[in-house]
Amino acid sequence: MSEKQGLKIAIIGSGSTYTPELIDGFIRLRETLPVRQFMFMDIDDRKRTIVGELCIRMLQEEKMDSEAILTADLDEAVRDADCVITQIRVGKLPARILDETIPPKYGLLGQETTGIGGFMKAQRTIPVMCHIADRVKELAPEAFIINFTNPSGIITEAVMKHGFKRIIGLCNVPINMTSSVREQIPDGELTMDYVGLNHLSWIYHIEQDGRDITKEAIRQGVKSERMNNIPPSDLDREITAVAGAVYSPYLEYYYDREHKKKHNLDSGKCRGEECMEIEEQLLALYSEKTLCRKPELLNKRGGHRYSEVAVNLVHDLYNNTGNVNIVNVRNGGTLDFLEPDDVVEVACAIDRDGAHPLPLRKIDNTHIKTMMETVKEYERQTVNAGLAGDRTAALRAMVVHPLMGDYTTSQKCLDEMLNANRAYLPQYKF
Repeated sequence: MSEKQGLKIAIIGSGSTYTPELIDGFIRLRETLPVRQFMFMDIDDRKRTIVGELCIRMLQEEKMDSEAILTADLDEAVRDADCVITQIRVGKLPARILDETIPPKYGLLGQETTGIGGFMKAQRTIPVMCHIADRVKELAPEAFIINFTNPSGIITEAVMKHGFKRIIGLCNVPINMTSSVREQIPDGELTMDYVGLNHLSWIYHIEQDGRDITKEAIRQGVKSERMNNIPPSDLDREITAVAGAVYSPYLEYYYDREHKKKHNLDSGKCRGEECMEIEEQLLALYSEKTLCRKPELLNKRGGHRYSEVAVNLVHDLYNNTGNVNIVNVRNGGTLDFLEPDDVVEVACAIDRDGAHPLPLRKIDNTHIKTMMETVKEYERQTVNAGLAGDRTAALRAMVVHPLMGDYTTSQKCLDEMLNANRAYLPQYKF
């Protein structure tokens, strides 16, 4: 990221109700992260206007000297950008609702980012993200894509396999996990080792003042912070002991799957329907011309600390800091049990040239390694299916995934989901 008088930041999917959270972060770091221009790009005219106008009021309220432009034109948004932040949802929330409501008919978990629901979200998203990457490569070749679009690790890997390397995947789970552990062990100097894939991760080693306290912390019930979008489990202490590590809340979909499936069936509404209601409430608030800051209701959408993660990364790229961020990047030789081109979620030093994985303490936990190897094979096949519209690769992904597995069930569910999403699947032949 070059040094010049202020950055051009393109936000693709700016109609997301998370965008004010993002702008709040840029305001927070205005002294060391100068932005000369924000491009708010979205294909949804209504949401782009409502959310964009709130963001402009926020910038004006704080007397930020940044130009703000609202556009539906991708090329206009990314041309000469320094950083492109992607937070798109292909098919919007109605497509998410299909991801969450079709699988239960086949006895499968319906969830936004994992299992067959996450698979279908990836299939819709991969062609669009590859197109965005192509335009960035053409119009802003020095820009980084900062990808928040879920499933973040899979999308990041697909874009890299497509040929675009200047992409870093982000999620707010790592910072929430590490921060919550620090809050539970407040005394002394704490260091942690974090490893995983996006939404499949663990803190597997904890030291306090140089002393290994991992087993002690597990015995004391240290755990990750709960998330608004994941139904709570009362088995977290027992599961942590079995895993031998503090685990991401998303892993409860694996460790406590029957409870999660039952909760989904009994709740009456899927999470996508709840989010649709929250989104409309937020848009109504955002429309109030007197509102000049992000409302508290935004915290119910599950994006806690989103701006901190995203803006800190942009800050560290721009300022060449070498600071450590946990991000989704190419594995290289970081984890010897995975392939070099696999995307993994690990701690990286951030400088002007990108994200550089730091050496990891040896992982003796075979449980973690086995789960990562299994789900990574699912991710590889999901990427292959998404890039080529390969139904055979899709089934390969499903039969290896712990939340699917059965061929006949997966095939039937896949057929219905492909048909339901055909408008968003140009890579498939119907």
